[in-house]
Amino acid sequence: MPRNNNNNNNKDNEPGSPAWMTTFGDMMTLLLVFFVLLYSFSTMDVEKFKGFISALQSQLGVLEGGQTITSNPNIDAGTLGEDYAQAPQNIQQIMRELDNYIESNNLGDRVNVENKRKGLVISLTGEILYELGRARIREQGREVLAMISDILKDIPNDIMIEGHTDNLPIRTDEFPSNWELSTARAVNVIKFLIEERGFDPARLSAAGYSEYRPVAENTSPEGRAENRRVEVVILNSQYTVNNGVEVENNNQANLQNSAAETEINDRSAKDQNDSTEEGGNIDG
Repeated sequence: MPRNNNNNNNKDNEPGSPAWMTTFGDMMTLLLVFFVLLYSFSTMDVEKFKGFISALQSQLGVLEGGQTITSNPNIDAGTLGEDYAQAPQNIQQIMRELDNYIESNNLGDRVNVENKRKGLVISLTGEILYELGRARIREQGREVLAMISDILKDIPNDIMIEGHTDNLPIRTDEFPSNWELSTARAVNVIKFLIEERGFDPARLSAAGYSEYRPVAENTSPEGRAENRRVEVVILNSQYTVNNGVEVENNNQANLQNSAAETEINDRSAKDQNDSTEEGGNIDG
């Protein structure tokens, strides 16, 4: 009996560790080797290493963060984009100044200001800028444009000048159709802004839409007078002269409704002279 007790005590006092410690030690050794390998990979191609880490993270249930597309609740719906927000004036101030000028000069029936999706639109009826069938800017029109340009001169956004006519045809040597007339009117406004108001030509462009973007019915003299207009559009940052202006109706398939857009460079076109009527009705 005493011998047996001694044997049992010897077994209990044998040096060593529990069996689970062996497994744990093996795992730690493997982890050490793994991180040593990771460190050694630092000398390899960076792109390959990133790919390796991404694959490893995805397998371990950890995904790399990235950019998300969310609506920013802090963006004011009445701004013209980031560039505009950095300008010394905001859209509300611009609209107030324009409204004050329009009211003080009794121009409410001939000049309209509206904030649209593509930007701030200043619409001037044709009679304040041009005589019927003409593209040369009248003296009163020059005064109005000068005042508007003073208000807009510090805005960094691109500006599009859009010419529109009514549906009465014009057939002259100078303007064979309303396309030429609407474009020439827009071009002359561009030339005025560049040559007399010092605007950067790279920010400006002109478009002639003829009779195909009316704002009123062409069945009455009043409606046709509303459609004869030039619009000064201070574009949102998404709409630039370089990228072109997005057509508001993307499903528009009628060729007649496409815009005849003319990019304006430093070169100025020849001044528009008084038109000579060949025959037919003349648009205003």
